[in-house]
Amino acid sequence: MALNIGEISKVIRQQIEGFEKSVDIRETGMVISAGDGIARLYGLQNAQAGELLDFPHGVKGLVLNLEEDNVGVALFGEVHKIKEGDVGRRTGKIAQVPAGRALLGRVVNALGEPIDGKGPIEAAEHRRIELKAPGIIARQPVKEPLQTGIKAIDALTPIGRGQRELIIGDRQTGKTAIILDTIINQKETGVVCIYVAVGQKRSTVAQVVDLLERHGAMDYTIVVAATASELAPMLYLAPYAGCAMGEWYRDNGEHAVIFYDDLTKQAQAYRQLSLLLRRPPGREAYPGDVFYAHSRLLERAAKMAEEYVLVKPGAPAGDETPLPGTTRYAGPLGLHAAKEKAKEQGAEVRRVKKSGGSLTALPVIETQAGDVSAYIPTNVISITDGQIYLEPDLFYKGIRPAVNAGLSVSRVGGNAQVKAMKKVAGPLRLQIAQFRELEAFAQFASDLDPATRKQLDRGYRLVEILKQPQSKPLPVEKQILILFVATAPEDFLMEYPTSALRRFEVELYDFMDNRHPAILAEIKEKKELTDELRPKVVAAVTEFKGTFKA
Repeated sequence: MALNIGEISKVIRQQIEGFEKSVDIRETGMVISAGDGIARLYGLQNAQAGELLDFPHGVKGLVLNLEEDNVGVALFGEVHKIKEGDVGRRTGKIAQVPAGRALLGRVVNALGEPIDGKGPIEAAEHRRIELKAPGIIARQPVKEPLQTGIKAIDALTPIGRGQRELIIGDRQTGKTAIILDTIINQKETGVVCIYVAVGQKRSTVAQVVDLLERHGAMDYTIVVAATASELAPMLYLAPYAGCAMGEWYRDNGEHAVIFYDDLTKQAQAYRQLSLLLRRPPGREAYPGDVFYAHSRLLERAAKMAEEYVLVKPGAPAGDETPLPGTTRYAGPLGLHAAKEKAKEQGAEVRRVKKSGGSLTALPVIETQAGDVSAYIPTNVISITDGQIYLEPDLFYKGIRPAVNAGLSVSRVGGNAQVKAMKKVAGPLRLQIAQFRELEAFAQFASDLDPATRKQLDRGYRLVEILKQPQSKPLPVEKQILILFVATAPEDFLMEYPTSALRRFEVELYDFMDNRHPAILAEIKEKKELTDELRPKVVAAVTEFKGTFKA
């Protein structure tokens, strides 16, 4: 068969014309030292801080130090397999985690990978673990309550949506118990919970997940676990990963609450990481930026301001397409500006649906022998909007939750309480403060006048009423009822011994549920003890006292 030179040249010409030259450029670096979960690489001139790197054996790395002649990287995975001479490749991606509803009910690690054996997570969206906190204009003041279901907290140190309230105390004083009660109490409130376990035992995390599943709370909860057996980089990253997951709800106009249990262990992991990266140590060998590590995390908790846009007059419902040349307006000042602009342009002001969300943060700090003036506790106290201090002495006396009303404070105060709670909590705080003062004085006095003795007796009953069993959070209307009974001038409780008050409380709730459900419903709906409602409550409690036998 004769070769047709013309056909051959035609085919070659077509192939040359259709040839696309594609060059795959991937920047790589060589490991010059590796150990303790840290590697140093030479040759990654364009690496970015926070960027992920790929290593052999499926190991990932996070760029933390950018130095003149090398890059310091924190390793994740089977880090013992990485040795000198291995190659690390840039991915071009800043560290991110999956976000969205696909994570609800799941237990994940600090990288957002599932560790609960329920299969992969099909998340539609990913978010960077390090994001800038919202600015001042983008926020609004905290004024919407986040109910914990715990009387001592909702009455004395109320928490609002978007607040940062510190839970602080020695080990084994009930810090995690407060967190679990708060999570259980968010059922049917629409608030999503993210529990970040940093440096906890695996058995403890398993117990937490089991308890939440038994109460049906895992349906609206995400658990991020960086356990004690994991390397320091995972413990350091876990709070930021959990925060990114919570921000998805905040930025989509929904409400979320995140618990960091606890930031003391995260600070210790960050100290270990920094010393291995040869960063200069400061006080107690912590790096100089340990305050910034916590402040940039906790500042991401916020109650977002409402946002408004200008749309065409008569635009269909749900249409949020802004008029050309206009922007989004945030907060009360933004609304005022939007209305002025709307008058000029003959437009309509419309609220953006995905605005007004919140992320509430409840960090935990563990103290040593009650020392709240140590380095990390004082740092976090200065960042947060108040603290709930759990005192070991109260805990061992059987006063649980062991909240010290004198040292605990909420800087948001009554703004995060409904009117009825504010009304009953005012006298409660004053009476407990006077009781604590008198109790200390009474230890040295053999003879007390009747007025002082009565005040002390009332104080002992208040303390007894504020006790609450674990995993039994109370709805706000029942809290208001029992605190009203405890603080009312009618002295409803003075005739009963303190040992009978727990039974009194339980039977009172049953009585009200069965005989007077309308009163509880009215408190729940109006959120206020009006002049018309108060006599009804007094009459119902008096009726109950007639049936109660101490």
